[in-house]
Amino acid sequence: MKAVVYTTYGSPDVLQFQDVEKPQPQDHEVLVQIQAASANPLDWHLMRAAPFLARLENGLFKPKQTRLGADFAGRVEAVGSKVTQFQPGDAVFGSSFGRGLGAFAEYICVHEEVLVPKPSQVSFDAAAAVPTAALTALQGLRDKGQIQSGQKVLINGASGGVGTFAVQLAKAFGAEVTGVCSTRNLEMVRSIGADHVIDYTHEDFTRNGQQYDLIYCAVGNRSITDYKRALKPQGICIIAGFTSLRLLFEHMILGPRRSKAGGQRVGPSGTVTPNKADLTFVQALLESGKIVPVIDRCYPLHETAEAIRYLETGRVRGKLVITVAP
Repeated sequence: MKAVVYTTYGSPDVLQFQDVEKPQPQDHEVLVQIQAASANPLDWHLMRAAPFLARLENGLFKPKQTRLGADFAGRVEAVGSKVTQFQPGDAVFGSSFGRGLGAFAEYICVHEEVLVPKPSQVSFDAAAAVPTAALTALQGLRDKGQIQSGQKVLINGASGGVGTFAVQLAKAFGAEVTGVCSTRNLEMVRSIGADHVIDYTHEDFTRNGQQYDLIYCAVGNRSITDYKRALKPQGICIIAGFTSLRLLFEHMILGPRRSKAGGQRVGPSGTVTPNKADLTFVQALLESGKIVPVIDRCYPLHETAEAIRYLETGRVRGKLVITVAP
């Protein structure tokens, strides 16, 4: 089968499109013929081994895990002997994050617990755009942020992959949502449900006098002091990204410590954990139309390197999809 492989760290130029052995499902695994996959920041962080600490996990001098891609949608081709939930021909989507990557390929084997049926009215491209970004937003808002109906919630980075899902999920939970984005994305963020939008090129949400019960920051580009200024006295800020090592350290180490000194809480969202229950929750919202993936561009599998190159610019609106099979 064809797959995207990298054997050394570096720019998207290290990605190779080549033939690899087609996997075979183990007892609890499902072999999926991939129709579409999607790219996440995780992919370029692993590709470049950035930050450097990534090398401790994936190999100091060269990658131990040589495949990228967590999110996919496709059709079941074969199942392991102990699989009970799926059969050949089923349309499915899911994420292999945390269990080995490899979705930038024609086939993937995954445990049945990280798969759910694809809603019939949702395209393979749209379904592939969902898992990691939507689960990151869901687990951050619900588990870390303890979102409640009626709260005032601000989403910083509302036009990105995680941010577009965060806006829609916050609305589904009954919050009053403010999205922060650039000028060119204001109408798009309104169209996916934001009650208010702030153009960060003209207004600083941390200095306009507004305060929020919950801030979900998908970009991690502000200091703890800034976040606390925009929070209500008992407000919570969850940070799901970072733009510099200094801010990453501040958010991970200093945020939780400073939170102990007062009623406000600021801290990282933690690593996303794909699981059947949360995928099913997101699947229901996808089926009902309460969340709709925003797709910026689609690339064929052999142009995955160009997709990652564009992803690294930080200007992607929503998600990038890798079309594997027509």
